[in-house]
Amino acid sequence: MLLHLVAEFDLQRDVVPWLAARGWAAALDTSENSSALYVVNVERNGKIIYTWKGNQRNTHIGLYDLQTKQNEHLYMFERDLCIISCSVNNERTLLAVSFRQYTEEERVSRLLQSVSKYLTLLIEIHPINNVRVLKAVDSCVRVQFLYPVEGRNTTTGSRLLLISEDKYVEQFEVPVVAEEEHKVVIQNPGQLPRARVADDLIWAQWDMMEQRLFYIVPKESRSTLKCVQFYPDENFNSILESHLDISVNGTQFKLVNFGYNYCEDEDVASKSLNLQVFTSKAGGLCACCSLASDIPGEIRYSVYFLHKGYNKTFTVSLERTESHQLKEVAFMNLDYYVAAYLPGQFLHLLNIQHPDLLCYSLFLTGEDARIDMLHNCSIRSPLTSTVLDCHVGSMYAVSISDSALLQFLQKSKQDSERLAALHCALLHFQHTEDLEMQIIWWISENLSTCHSFDPIQEFIIASLYCRMCPETHNLDKLLPYTSLLDWIGIIPGVTCATDIISLPVLEFQNSKGFWEKLNSNLESVKYAEPHLHYHNNVLRREWHNLSEEREERKTTAYLRNIFENAKKVLSHLDTWDSEERLVPLFQEEDYQQQLLMGLMVAQLKDHLMRHLQYVGKKKIDQIVLDYVANLLNLIHRIMKEVWRRYELHSCTFCFDERGSAGEFAVFHIMSRILEAANGMCMPLPPGFHTLHLGLGVRCLPLHTLLHYIDTGVLHLTETCVRKLLKDLDDTEENEKLKFSIVMRLPETLGQKVRQFWNHPINANFIARKYVKLLLEKLENTQVCIHMKNKTMLM
Repeated sequence: MLLHLVAEFDLQRDVVPWLAARGWAAALDTSENSSALYVVNVERNGKIIYTWKGNQRNTHIGLYDLQTKQNEHLYMFERDLCIISCSVNNERTLLAVSFRQYTEEERVSRLLQSVSKYLTLLIEIHPINNVRVLKAVDSCVRVQFLYPVEGRNTTTGSRLLLISEDKYVEQFEVPVVAEEEHKVVIQNPGQLPRARVADDLIWAQWDMMEQRLFYIVPKESRSTLKCVQFYPDENFNSILESHLDISVNGTQFKLVNFGYNYCEDEDVASKSLNLQVFTSKAGGLCACCSLASDIPGEIRYSVYFLHKGYNKTFTVSLERTESHQLKEVAFMNLDYYVAAYLPGQFLHLLNIQHPDLLCYSLFLTGEDARIDMLHNCSIRSPLTSTVLDCHVGSMYAVSISDSALLQFLQKSKQDSERLAALHCALLHFQHTEDLEMQIIWWISENLSTCHSFDPIQEFIIASLYCRMCPETHNLDKLLPYTSLLDWIGIIPGVTCATDIISLPVLEFQNSKGFWEKLNSNLESVKYAEPHLHYHNNVLRREWHNLSEEREERKTTAYLRNIFENAKKVLSHLDTWDSEERLVPLFQEEDYQQQLLMGLMVAQLKDHLMRHLQYVGKKKIDQIVLDYVANLLNLIHRIMKEVWRRYELHSCTFCFDERGSAGEFAVFHIMSRILEAANGMCMPLPPGFHTLHLGLGVRCLPLHTLLHYIDTGVLHLTETCVRKLLKDLDDTEENEKLKFSIVMRLPETLGQKVRQFWNHPINANFIARKYVKLLLEKLENTQVCIHMKNKTMLM
């Protein structure tokens, strides 16, 4: 089970014992009267409102505080009522209640009386005092108090929203005054100021934490999603408008998170719009909607990624279908993910931050998709990472289990599952040493099983993204989060259709928090988001150019600056890592890798300066140094974990022994690290090629070793070649190895290391080189003399 649920509140556990202790639980018979006790609302401050029937069939309203774990009796009606909606203000001085006035049994006796079906009351409860009738109508009304910002009490009054089935929302101002002995009463109860908030809506959702009202107004061909933001200064503004291609013809009025109406008719519920809007801390805005399907055994749902400007419609073919099972998808907000859940069938975790590639979303079936505590679709997601099972009366904190995710990663057979699980582990969880170790071990075992992506590249790029992005606002839009440019794989049983939609229109001034982040996301989409991410094309071209022109440009100011950048990265890295490093990593100079290091610093700095000018040069310099140093550190971390796993005790090689099976496995992994680095044009820690070549000499037969050198898989380094020439004796086999290596040395490197092999073959080779050099000089001298004589004769 991938999702881990912890019960934060349960009616049977947290309320029933309290009722029993006070003699109020005798009438509770869950087998015959399941509506006797149920949750009515969840308030912003974590207080849960519930109702129950007393011994005399009185209707009680209580409150449970999640913080203090205490219950409180709020009010009692001396009648058997069906509570539709209930809300208490932040100070717990006022209670708003909406209920159905009569039961079906009483209906016959009241046919000839002019009695409204629903009544909405405003009650003073500190202490219990006056009751004010707000609505007496035949249409259902929901109530919701607005809450001030955290830690701020409003002693002068409260604000109350009334949401009517007649498709309008209005706000009541409820001024209060404090009288003797802390008594709070409503001031001028007969003249409460009111303001219209919204009209003609077919669907609405309340965001209790951020005090936002999302609602949908049907238009001619498509619906319009709007949002009203309520502010602490008692103002409210319409702040968002977005067009949705959702048909609302024939749908019933639907409210989400405005209390939980146990009395709601199931037929009405089935005909209403199953839609929820979710936001994320990073400025994501999604509308999730369950769609009707004409094909048995098929489920359809759409997710509108409004912050990205497109909609994805998923069609899932169910593995098995039972007629008694509900066929409506439930949606949950997990912040980084939105979960689409059909009990007994599937769990689809949709990546909100990076929804472009389907492989970054987890689609689970069978045991992996099972959630023991949620057996039906009567669940709501009133808060981020929280679900409420309305029928059972339990509220759970929901999280992705890191242990279950790693187990899923280890047993996954498809690249789509591996990619989704890998990205979830790297980008969703906080990095710990143990988590990184387990992922590295998995990578080392699955290098040959991943066909559509390189797991080493994904580990490095995603880890860098996770480590660096929290440093600066908008950095997540400029750094790459994946090595993939596209993904054309499939998820068995799931089809996906993507449609471009118009971006939402925002209307706000100087707004902070979520709206600022959403606006930033929309701006990045307008300016072609993929082009904002740093890419290595220019870096690769410049590196190759400078490598080929080494002799000509090595003294230029440009190159001096590049190598100065590399020195800063290495010295920056030295201040981080006090652990023992693999010898000879970071302990020798590597011209090519330092060149690439310095170039990456320069080009990444230029890229960030174009888009983060407001951050300042000093901060960008620090970000760039951290990025490249973290990159090198990650590669070193991979090698250290692999070294530890295969129990290689020494990094100083003795070339007179053959390598073990563990060394051969490490050599293979280092070859894949090199391949991954070359593919992404990433620098390697200085000394990497020495370590790699040393393992190659120990593990490979001569013809394979030479082939790897000739094809560029292994690089000849001064440190390794010098050690090889000095340490190996001159047996016939070793002579063949040494001569083959010496023949392949670049001229500059050969002049440095050949002197360490005191052997006739090498002496002969050096002599031949020397004679060749003398002849070339003599030829050049003769050509010069001939040209001089020819000039004089003319």
